Amino acid sequence: MRKGRNIEFIEDQHAQKETRKSSFRNFIDGTVLTRETVIKQLPYIIFVVFLAILYIGNRYHAEKVVRETVSLQNEVKELRAEAITTSAELMSKSRQSAVTKMVEENDLGLEELLDPPEKIVLNKK
Repeated sequence: MRKGRNIEFIEDQHAQKETRKSSFRNFIDGTVLTRETVIKQLPYIIFVVFLAILYIGNRYHAEKVVRETVSLQNEVKELRAEAITTSAELMSKSRQSAVTKMVEENDLGLEELLDPPEKIVLNKK
């Protein structure tokens, strides 16, 4: 009895090797795709391919959004620096001494008040 089992076991191993060789050959020449089990699974395979394409597209979109975000952050930094520079220039140009100097340079004929302005009060009757 034992000898029969061993022979069957050896024959099963030999049959499995032949099946592996034939399945590899079938895979290479494309006959695997014509089998009934593959045809039954075709909707699932199409769905998995669709998900893979969707995943790849989503990744490219995410990378594009990250690049745009970095670009916009750099632009915000540059604009903030420009705003600070412009604000400092405006502060220096709006000082009374700077305004007086510009009026004299442009020869506008304006004079600086030496007396402080007075408040006018009206009596209601």
